[in-house]
Amino acid sequence: MTPSEPLETRTEARSARTATLAEIAREAGVSAPTVSKVLNGRADVAPSTRTRVEELLRAHGYRRRRAEATRSPLIDLVFHELESAWAMEVIRGVENVARDAGLSVVLSESAGRLTPGRTWADQVAARRPHGVVLVLSGLDESQRALLTSRSIPFVVMDPAGDPGAEVPSIGATNWQGGLAATRHLVELGHRRIGAISGPPQIMCSRARIDGYRAALETAGLPVDPGLIKTGDFHHETGYRLGRELLDRPDRPTAVFAGNDLQALGFYEAARELGLRIPEDVSVVGFDDLPVARWVGPPLTTVRQPLTEMAEAAARLVLELARSSSREGPAATRVELATSLVVRASTAAPPARWTVPDTAGAGHG
Repeated sequence: MTPSEPLETRTEARSARTATLAEIAREAGVSAPTVSKVLNGRADVAPSTRTRVEELLRAHGYRRRRAEATRSPLIDLVFHELESAWAMEVIRGVENVARDAGLSVVLSESAGRLTPGRTWADQVAARRPHGVVLVLSGLDESQRALLTSRSIPFVVMDPAGDPGAEVPSIGATNWQGGLAATRHLVELGHRRIGAISGPPQIMCSRARIDGYRAALETAGLPVDPGLIKTGDFHHETGYRLGRELLDRPDRPTAVFAGNDLQALGFYEAARELGLRIPEDVSVVGFDDLPVARWVGPPLTTVRQPLTEMAEAAARLVLELARSSSREGPAATRVELATSLVVRASTAAPPARWTVPDTAGAGHG
């Protein structure tokens, strides 16, 4: 492409004059070869320069043609952390869709950050995948601009924060799940119900603990801040915070854990203190990982349809890829239903902890 070549193909009808590479370069204060590097997804461009050029390309209405013909047979799958059975359920779902479409999956991890590293978007642009699925992650403005300019669609699964109305996302009914888990414990007769939440900066974690609070409040029970512990979705934290709850002289008779891994850590804390589940303390998790059925006693938990969520995210990103040469569909936000799975880790509280309910709800 030469500096004087139009940014749109000659076969397109021109209702207005089209900017050239040289004009974009002059407006951005860079050379025409630098604009070409941005167009071709080259990594050797400063992020600030890339952002400025991409903004001008969008402002001039530039759209790349024949995106599908240049795509690699890949889906990029990005995790903020890649270390648990939870991630395996997501990988399985994306793999199912990719396999049926004749595509492969590229895995990457952002090392606990809620956005990928600075060079990640350049690498994705160079690979030219069919699309990107981000799990508990998001993109900053420059990364969004780069992928959009390269006609690489992206979908966020279980977004860490509010992705914005323009970003397609797949989630679950986390608030309803937290409500159902806690209401189950209330209906069994529990009045002192602890909680071990996930990270407060992650939207699904906040929604689950908000559902927990709503269940207590609608039952007329107080929300005791001392019974709510902030975790990080890891097994070790479930153990440590479980010990803190169970070491209290007024310990809870039941605990809602923000995910299954923290629930299993709580199991370990209870066993270490000689407490039986569910005879001495009941536990509810969240996710319904395969291990929830195998642990003793089998874990009552909220089923989050992880594999189905991942399949939905992968199907959506492929649909967006197919439509990228046309006017794409409106951004889509989908929430799949959670459901309570009752197993053997929950029961009525011990008799010595039971308080008669004389006003619609007792207090323990």
